[in-house]
Amino acid sequence: MKKTRMQAATKRTRAKQRPNGQSVPEPGTRAANLESGRHLAVINVVGLTPQLIGEHTPALKALCESRTCKPLAGVFPAVTTTVQSSMLTGLAPADHGIVGNGWYFRDLDEIAFWKQSNALVHGEKIWENLKRKHPGFQTSNLFWWYNMNTAVDFSITPKPHYGADGRKEFKVYSSPSFHAQIESRIGKFPFFTFWGPRAGIEASRWIARCSVEEFRIHRPNLQLVYLPHLDYNMQKLGPHHPTVAEDLQQIDAVVGELVEELARQGCDTMVVSEYGIEPVRRSVSINRELRKRGWLKVRESLGTELLDTGASAAFAVADHQIAHVYVKCPSIFSEVKSCLQGLDGIESVLEGADFAKMGQRPRDRTHRTGKSETSKATFRAGDLVAVADADCWLNYYYWLDDDMAPDFARTVDIHRKPGYDPVELFLDPDLTLIPLRVGWKLLKKTLGFRMLMDVIPLRPELVKGSHGRLNEPSRGPLLIAPQHYHGPLPTSVTGLFSLLQRYFNQK
Repeated sequence: MKKTRMQAATKRTRAKQRPNGQSVPEPGTRAANLESGRHLAVINVVGLTPQLIGEHTPALKALCESRTCKPLAGVFPAVTTTVQSSMLTGLAPADHGIVGNGWYFRDLDEIAFWKQSNALVHGEKIWENLKRKHPGFQTSNLFWWYNMNTAVDFSITPKPHYGADGRKEFKVYSSPSFHAQIESRIGKFPFFTFWGPRAGIEASRWIARCSVEEFRIHRPNLQLVYLPHLDYNMQKLGPHHPTVAEDLQQIDAVVGELVEELARQGCDTMVVSEYGIEPVRRSVSINRELRKRGWLKVRESLGTELLDTGASAAFAVADHQIAHVYVKCPSIFSEVKSCLQGLDGIESVLEGADFAKMGQRPRDRTHRTGKSETSKATFRAGDLVAVADADCWLNYYYWLDDDMAPDFARTVDIHRKPGYDPVELFLDPDLTLIPLRVGWKLLKKTLGFRMLMDVIPLRPELVKGSHGRLNEPSRGPLLIAPQHYHGPLPTSVTGLFSLLQRYFNQK
């Protein structure tokens, strides 16, 4: 006899043991509820600001009118992984250690972006705090960053498989493994719409549907949902481009439907965002300037040039509108700072006390051990931080001749590049018959031949939107409060940690 939903919900679940010793239910069974029975989904609509809510966002506008909506002060740098870590720990970047989407790992002598281990984030996370106070509390994380090796109860995140023969299969990762169950209901995750030239609403729509299905399966107390759609065209075309109105309508429809579907299942919702995106018209290649002065070194490799961090006296790790600049030779520190200050497009160069004003901790340039948790956070930051002018963004380019650019420069390769590259959103406008080119390359791959999907241009001037600086409140992050909460609201993204505490502690 087929079991009813109520019977399935009350069935005792078999337990699995996680590496951290937690007992978690099998996929497909209902989780234990908080004593209060509260459920809340935190919907992160990337790039949403108070000034964007209006005629093109009727669902979000209605939420603002029926609840409390307020701007939030951001953190510096205003980039994805830094802001999310501040939200989930209540700490400034100097304390949780996420100084950007990537940084120079001094002990490895490598620049790495978009790492996924939650162990990189220092401090107590909100799910750890709430589980400690409320035994049985359960959290699911859907596509927020640092979503591997985490103590959340249910996680799902993009994680391709890489074969020894060069294959790359675009898959998602879940723990405990439940993504196959989700995909059987809503289809495979549309990986190519999550980033790159084909980025679009399909990825955010899938994540929203995943949220509904995941809540139906696990019924977590806290669900974290990441909807990145506004990040794409606002960076690619600029926040004031006419097509952004359509993007707003699309994400508004997704959020409106998600809020309604979760409400039907007894789940409250709140909406947050990470930063606002500003129009830009130019870009600065800091590494090229450092190379011209002899401080940055390269290694010739397979007919191209690779950044040689170990041999370089100074180099920059560019991340949107900020760059961590690592000066390995103390004797040139003042010269490097003066060089950066003299570049057109650089608004300021931070060090020492300037770091503290921006929520970073000044790094002792003699320090090299990274033994304590605090020093590890400090250990990651550059010796200097360059901040771009409002209409400018900073690219990672270090070659002086495009013919010597590394092979990955013209591909979508977020992990290999020593800096963030929004030019990956574009197909090279100088290439002809792009669909045929792409089809031919995919055919070669299918037949087992080597293939390089080199269809991305080397034209940073194409990018028309960026972020990373701290914006005015109306152009920065926001909060739309939960429906079933009437307590004090935070003024900063770091205050979301306390808001979630109060929400689940309220009687």
